[in-house]
Amino acid sequence: MTEKENRYEKILFKYHSPVLDELTVETMWAEIIDKENGIYKLDNIPFYGPLIATNDQFYAKFDELEQMPTYRKTINHSGNSIVLVSIVQEGYDKEIIRDRFKELDCTSEGLNDSYFAMEILKDVDYSEIQKILVEYENNGVLEYAEPCLSQKHRKDLKND
Repeated sequence: MTEKENRYEKILFKYHSPVLDELTVETMWAEIIDKENGIYKLDNIPFYGPLIATNDQFYAKFDELEQMPTYRKTINHSGNSIVLVSIVQEGYDKEIIRDRFKELDCTSEGLNDSYFAMEILKDVDYSEIQKILVEYENNGVLEYAEPCLSQKHRKDLKND
C-alpha cells in the first residue's frame, strides 16, 4: 500500500446535480480523519455540484451494494466554496481563465476542453472573483454556477 492509500480513501458521492439536472455519481479522494467512525475530509474538487467543498469534513458509511464508503452528510464546513465554469465561446482556451484565477489563489480541475471546477478558499474575497466571472460571462466567454457557496463567501457578496 502506498502512503496515499494509507491516509486517503476513495469515497462515493451520489446526489442530484444542479448542473446536469440528474442523479449523479462521483468518486473523490478524502483524507481519513477517523475511519472507525466514518469521518473524512474532502481532498478533491467536485465536478458536478454536490453541497460539499474541499476540506469539508463529512460522514461516510460503507455501502454493501456499492462495495465502498459512501457519503452521508457534511459535518464541518471549511468555509471553502466550489464554482463550476463552462466555456461557451467556441475556440476559447480555458487555460487562460484557469491561470488568471490561479494567480488569485483559486485552484481548479479541468474535466475537458470547456469545463472546470474551481476551489475558492475561505480567505479569498469572493466578490473579486465573482466580478471577473461576470465580466467573462457578459462577454459571452463562459457561464458559471455556484453550487456550494460558503457562508463567508455569501457575506463577501453582501459587503461589496
